[in-house]
Amino acid sequence: MNVLYQNPHEARLLFGRGFRAGMDRREQKKLAAKNEKELRDEIRKKDGIEERPEDAAAQRLKDEAAEMYDTFDMRVDRHWSEKKLEEMTERDWRIFREDFNISYKGSRIPRPMRSWVESKLSSELLKAVDRAGYKTPSPIQMAAIPLGLQQRDVIGVAETGSGKTAAFVLPMLTYITRLPPISEENEAEGPYAVVMAPTRELAQQIEEETVKFAHYLGIKVVSIVGGQSIEEQGFKIRQGCEVVIATPGRLIDCLERRYAVLNQCNYVVLDEADRMIDMGFEPQVVGVLDAMPSSNFKPENEDEELDEKRIYRTTYMFSATMPPAVERLARKYLRNPVVVTIGTAGKATDLITQHVIMVKESEKMPRLQKLLDDLVDKTAIVFINTKKSADFVSKTLEKAGYRVTTLHGGKSQEQREVSLDGFRTKRFNVLVATDVAGRGIDIPDVAHVINYDMPGNIEMYTHRIGRTGRAGKTGTATTFLTLHDTDVFYDLKQMLTQSNSPIPPELARHEASKFKPGSIPDRPPRRNDTVFAH
Repeated sequence: MNVLYQNPHEARLLFGRGFRAGMDRREQKKLAAKNEKELRDEIRKKDGIEERPEDAAAQRLKDEAAEMYDTFDMRVDRHWSEKKLEEMTERDWRIFREDFNISYKGSRIPRPMRSWVESKLSSELLKAVDRAGYKTPSPIQMAAIPLGLQQRDVIGVAETGSGKTAAFVLPMLTYITRLPPISEENEAEGPYAVVMAPTRELAQQIEEETVKFAHYLGIKVVSIVGGQSIEEQGFKIRQGCEVVIATPGRLIDCLERRYAVLNQCNYVVLDEADRMIDMGFEPQVVGVLDAMPSSNFKPENEDEELDEKRIYRTTYMFSATMPPAVERLARKYLRNPVVVTIGTAGKATDLITQHVIMVKESEKMPRLQKLLDDLVDKTAIVFINTKKSADFVSKTLEKAGYRVTTLHGGKSQEQREVSLDGFRTKRFNVLVATDVAGRGIDIPDVAHVINYDMPGNIEMYTHRIGRTGRAGKTGTATTFLTLHDTDVFYDLKQMLTQSNSPIPPELARHEASKFKPGSIPDRPPRRNDTVFAH
């Protein structure tokens, strides 16, 4: 009956951005209103009924509405960045999430924040953010901060260098400001929040960030890491602090020796959870989580209303990859978490140019020196697999006149801090390190990461090269590959393919790069094969 449906529309796909199949919605609406009017007139004429005034008024409104652009139509000429918050449509939010590569899994997810002004953070925190020089939030901050402000449990999967620290520190500080200040009455009950990180350097870096953001709030932060006096650290906690940032091993020691308790701790962050598990810290992490009040878990049923007056445990877990052990932790300790993924899990950022070179062991040192000669005034991290080799490479480079410092687990805490500080201030421009520096440590402006030794797994490769290309800057990663590294050939080839990086022909052709280790390549059965029936 309606002419609209009598002529199938020829889809002009490139006509008019925002219109499905290039159809002009306004013209359609006008046509639909006209057809409806004619149809009603025809029925009335047939039945001999007069038009009622209210029908005429309703028809007039429809005609006017057809003449106007509604908010749906307006999107054709305005991008979401030009709209106020209340003007954002469902489609704008979808485009926004696509623009920043944000994806969620979970229920009742709040909108991401588009800017600091829209973040609902307190004025003191916004002042601290401004003071720290954070102009616009990064994608993980846009997605995770609104969730943290609602005290939801969050699993954040984001590439390294994406600003995760601020994404959990700001909601944590907001939570603490709602609680009574730590005083003589409650200081013995322990801190309000705990952040766990796999390495001392990362823990101290998180401490610096937290102190920076807590500048106007008078919140006390204590870090508990190995390599320093445990009695002194226990004393600091006893004196009262709101936030403890720790490595799992040292924190569990403090709890077992009764230097610290977690009776009022209901906010916990596991940063680099996958790395903590890799390093064998799962029992310690579980021990710390079990030392917190278990009566404050949120209800299992996500539809159940939360009691406004109660304090619930909030758990944040950040991980660049999600191995089974991390999922096990999440299932046990997180309640209806929202999984926020930025980009692709376990993938290096697109800002890093990856080069892989097939070499013999004897060719590594001359090639390394050539790469370091090209640095000029920039900085580079050289990753080595063992402490012994790291010391050897460092000494060789030092003799050749390079400004080198070393970082590995065999160094004392003080030596590690001096090395990192010297590298950050560019007193040294080459840092020779083991995987201690492979995760989380934020050294601004590292131009080049060189894998002198290829690590034993692809996750560690991702974390190592993630020391460059941070905070929106570009970087280069060069990897020396030998025929001893066949275990990672397959994964490395896949990763280079995904990031459109060149693959050396020796790697592309090698048998080990064609099949995942442990999988049996398909081959036709031979005559002597025994065939088992399943």
